[in-house]
Amino acid sequence: MTLDIDFVRSQFPAFAEPSLQGQAFFENAGGSYTAKPVIDRLIRYYTQRKVQPYGAYEASRLAGEEMDEARRRIAAWMGVETDEISFGPSSTQNTYVLAQAMRKLLTPGEAIIVTNQDHEANTGPWRRLADEGIRVIEWQIDPETGRLDPAQLGDLLTDAVRFVCFPHCSNVVGEINPVKEICAMAHASGAFAIVDGVSYAPHGLPNVDDLGADVYLFSAYKTYGPHQGVMAIRRALGALLPNQGHFFNGDVLYKRFTPAGPDHAQVAACAGMIDYFEALAAHHGISGTPTTEATGVNTLMRAHEIQLLQPLLDHLGSKNSVRLLGGRDAKSRAPTVALATQKDPQALAEALAARGLMVGAGDFYAVRALNAQNVAPHPGVLRLSFVHYTQQAEVDALLTALDDLL
Repeated sequence: MTLDIDFVRSQFPAFAEPSLQGQAFFENAGGSYTAKPVIDRLIRYYTQRKVQPYGAYEASRLAGEEMDEARRRIAAWMGVETDEISFGPSSTQNTYVLAQAMRKLLTPGEAIIVTNQDHEANTGPWRRLADEGIRVIEWQIDPETGRLDPAQLGDLLTDAVRFVCFPHCSNVVGEINPVKEICAMAHASGAFAIVDGVSYAPHGLPNVDDLGADVYLFSAYKTYGPHQGVMAIRRALGALLPNQGHFFNGDVLYKRFTPAGPDHAQVAACAGMIDYFEALAAHHGISGTPTTEATGVNTLMRAHEIQLLQPLLDHLGSKNSVRLLGGRDAKSRAPTVALATQKDPQALAEALAARGLMVGAGDFYAVRALNAQNVAPHPGVLRLSFVHYTQQAEVDALLTALDDLL
């Protein structure tokens, strides 16, 4: 089955927006375009439901029901229980709150494992636990490939390690880590597995139960939704960690890690992400349980991305004027491509923008990952990132422009 790219693009108002015509978007790792069902739900909430939710009157009742719907449907799509989904203003904030809860659970001398492949928002809060006497052990990437070797993790795991914190994939390396294997290794040693899925989720919301992750974090605004962070936290760990919310909400799992009140409208609008994924499933004849539909949609999206990505990797990997970070097999990585260039990456980004190609340049908060690969964070890298709504003609235009500029 082939992804119907025309149908996909019809679901995103950005592609019909006059001010964006003639431009191709290749900075999706920084935030994706928003699907129409999300926008529709947000407008409806602000126009019809903008009241305190969960009250007795109709508008309030509907407001609360829409928030509950978002949690329920995202949970079903990701293979977890409804109350195991928490919302926050961003994944950065969700990670920080989670780290504060871990700070109260851990004791001096106990250890956590982090990586230097991460975006700083994921690794920074864990590393600060060292201030409390917690040992922070760094699982380091290969400086040539940017890869995390599970065998090396096995050497780091001891009885003292309580948490293993790592990314599903890096926002500059792009390689998809073997999450299921890593989670199994962590559990076998008695540790919990915390997975940063921010850079992976736009390419397919995973089944968290199948992966075995105790926590899985992603950003809705990078996954075709509103600016919210979404966290799946399994009950066993969520009940063990101390409550970070109001004391009277301590018995409600999804409220335990929400110190401030949620953004009602944006939480409700998150259901639009599942509206979109379900529309993709229906249009392509995929039916069944949410898990079945999720698997089918993820497979469609990834197949399209791989088809566009492999020629790009082959082309860039053959150039002596750039260093392609990460592997060259499209099947093992996300379509997030970072290039260490001889020319200034910001100047290249500006030159590409003049040709209608929107790309990113800089360190992308992956300073540790760049340093580990001997790439100076300043000026950083040129980053080309796309998702399943990208079409072949846009990649062709990008390749032509890169040939001219590099």
